[in-house]
Amino acid sequence: MEILMQATAATDNVPHFPVAATAAIVVGFIAATTIGSIAWYNSKRPVGWEDKQRPDIVPEVKKEETPGIGEPKS
Repeated sequence: MEILMQATAATDNVPHFPVAATAAIVVGFIAATTIGSIAWYNSKRPVGWEDKQRPDIVPEVKKEETPGIGEPKS
C-alpha cells in the first residue's frame, strides 16, 4: 500500500493537461490548412473566381502529363 501512495504522490506534480497532444493538433491543423489552401489555389477555379490572381505566397504547381509513370525527373 505504501508503494501505491508513493506512486500517487510522485504524479501529483505532473500537469494534467496534455500539452503535447494539444500542440500536435494545432500544428496538424495549421499544416492541413496550408496544404489545402495551396491545393485549392492550384486547382481549377470555381465559378466566379476564374479571373482572380493567385496570391504571391502560394507556389505554382505545374501539372505533368503522366504523373508517376516513367523515370523520375530531377
